[in-house]
Amino acid sequence: MEFVLEHTASSSSARAGEIKTAHGNIQTPIFMPVGTAGSVKGVHVKELEDDIKAQIILGNTYHLYLRPGMPVIEAAGGLHKFNGWNKPILTDSGGFQVFSLGDIRKLTEEGVKFQSHIDGSYHMFSPENAVNIQRSIGADIIMAFDECTPGNADYDYAKKSLELTQRWLHRCMNQMEKTSPLYGYSQSLMPIVQGCVYPDLRRAAAEYVKSLNADAYAIGGLAVGEKEEVMYEMIEVVNAVLPENKPRYLMGVGTPVNILEAIDRGVDMFDCVMPTRNGRNGMLFTKRGIINIRNKRWESDFTPVDPEGTSYVDRQYSRAYLRHLIISKEMLGAQIASIHNLAFYLWLVGEARKQILNNNFKSWKNDMIKQLSLRL
Repeated sequence: MEFVLEHTASSSSARAGEIKTAHGNIQTPIFMPVGTAGSVKGVHVKELEDDIKAQIILGNTYHLYLRPGMPVIEAAGGLHKFNGWNKPILTDSGGFQVFSLGDIRKLTEEGVKFQSHIDGSYHMFSPENAVNIQRSIGADIIMAFDECTPGNADYDYAKKSLELTQRWLHRCMNQMEKTSPLYGYSQSLMPIVQGCVYPDLRRAAAEYVKSLNADAYAIGGLAVGEKEEVMYEMIEVVNAVLPENKPRYLMGVGTPVNILEAIDRGVDMFDCVMPTRNGRNGMLFTKRGIINIRNKRWESDFTPVDPEGTSYVDRQYSRAYLRHLIISKEMLGAQIASIHNLAFYLWLVGEARKQILNNNFKSWKNDMIKQLSLRL
């Protein structure tokens, strides 16, 4: 994986760049639709490519490991061939899902023993097999196995957690060196900066991963309960240390406003389930603000879902019809809302890129945030 930094905005740390992978190039800033079980829920590959304009998607190691399992994915020739997506894929390490299991997992120095949420069977994730599983999936970008520290952790816990994450990272890197890609193209390992809400821990973590000269770096353990202002502060602390010539990925974030604020602070890559999950429940993100399509005010509104939207569904269907589908729990309603929201997110980061290249990002961002925060 290579990264070319094309331009940094004036009066901002916002950047425009290009990531080069074996499955194609990615223009940044970029949002990655989440394909938990090998698919972006309710969205066809053709829609991802042609309508949503996705350049990279995310796969979930934990879920793919449990079902369909590595033998099936390997027999298919990797996830790209299994799901028909021929552009870049990033896989998380499974760490966040494992740690969210709570009482049905046990953390040790070796790794994490956990019970499957599907059938209760016991499994073990270690740094080594997390790398091996992602090798089998065939992701272009592999995430290091880490502990996602809770947002309310005290300092001592956060420090010990960070130290464990760093020991695990060393083991992940060793495993990458010992193993080879399975499908004939290169894969890159991305370390994750942890440290909870403590600036000195975040700074030390960023210095540590910077010394490893990785292809890219991730910021994890944010948007997990801390205040937004604290999240933005931690991003600033970390990005002041991370090298400018490598991509920066803020994991699991977030709202359109969060994304613009993080781009302003020098973040290049994002993922979040919010566009699809909130869409299925009737929340639409638009340039003019947020629409709760379940509200009665839309019952007889026959204007397009979003007259300014970039997706075909915005022009094809009315707000009244989409509301009817969502209220009736029709599958098509969830699909329409998901496609709209994803197309909006990809438009947003694409427009941010244009504004960065035109040296107009800061004023555009400030105006957009006022609009995006409105409830229509």
